[in-house]
Amino acid sequence: MKYFGKKFITLIMTLFLVSVAAFLAFQIIPGDVVTSILGTEATPEREEQLREELGLNDPPAVRYFHWIGGVLQGDLGVSYRYSKNMNEMMPVAELIGDKLPVTLWLAAVSLIIIVIVSIPLGVLWAGLSGRAQGGPGHALDAALGVITQATMAVPSFFLGILVTYLFGIVLGFFAPGGYVGYKEDFGGFLGYLIFPAISIAIPKIAMTARFLRNSMLTELSSDYVRTAHSKGAGRRRVMYGHVLRNAMMPVVTFLGMIVAEIVAGSIVVEQVFGLPGIGRLLISSISTRDFPVVEILILYITFVVIFVYFVVDILYRVIDPRISGT
Repeated sequence: MKYFGKKFITLIMTLFLVSVAAFLAFQIIPGDVVTSILGTEATPEREEQLREELGLNDPPAVRYFHWIGGVLQGDLGVSYRYSKNMNEMMPVAELIGDKLPVTLWLAAVSLIIIVIVSIPLGVLWAGLSGRAQGGPGHALDAALGVITQATMAVPSFFLGILVTYLFGIVLGFFAPGGYVGYKEDFGGFLGYLIFPAISIAIPKIAMTARFLRNSMLTELSSDYVRTAHSKGAGRRRVMYGHVLRNAMMPVVTFLGMIVAEIVAGSIVVEQVFGLPGIGRLLISSISTRDFPVVEILILYITFVVIFVYFVVDILYRVIDPRISGT
């Protein structure tokens, strides 16, 4: 419990420091929020009225504590860009709540594809190595090395374009730009997400498989492997019963990094496929100086990264109970 308590305090302190940095950063950026909302032809009276409504006439410290106090109570403020109607601004919580499921489902589908492909591929690849076979490596070992290296080098935006062209235009598996909302047709929504998820997953599969392969080859040179062989354990039993379990330790950390990256918002892929997710919202909010939305999204991304690594620490203990937290 002491270990988890320290982790929780670290999470709270990190979020606090990031919230202060994010808030102050947008106070010193040149430009006038009121002008960006009302335009240059608004009357001085209307501008002053809006400043009072948004609390922009208060000192920065007062505005920060008012903002962070609202966040702690579930009031994330209002968007400067989006509105429900001519007289009512869109609450940030409602705006993000509509975009977040898109990113989370995209992350879930991507992760499923990554895990079910990369783990077996990494194990197979390690088995093809000369170090695992005790002799010259299989020809596929070198071929997989070239393929994964090339795959990792492909930029995300270009991979998204290739997937769109091949599966959308050539094969006609989906209509490019024909996004279906999860509220309208959940089945169609998941069907459309498969192809953006493939764009995200392909380079991550190559990275994870390579990482697992190298980790397993490192474990194969350990003393416990030689001991297992000396006791008559077969190659398959050693690979799956001993080596894979220990080799998964660094891979879990790597998968945690991937999860954090995807859940935080796959900006490029969301732009290419026209997905109204968190990443796309972040880009549009920055370009339109929608600071309340950007500040909350920064807190969201920070929380996701810290929380994912917290889960990774727990998984470490599940995989290897010998590990003790400090």
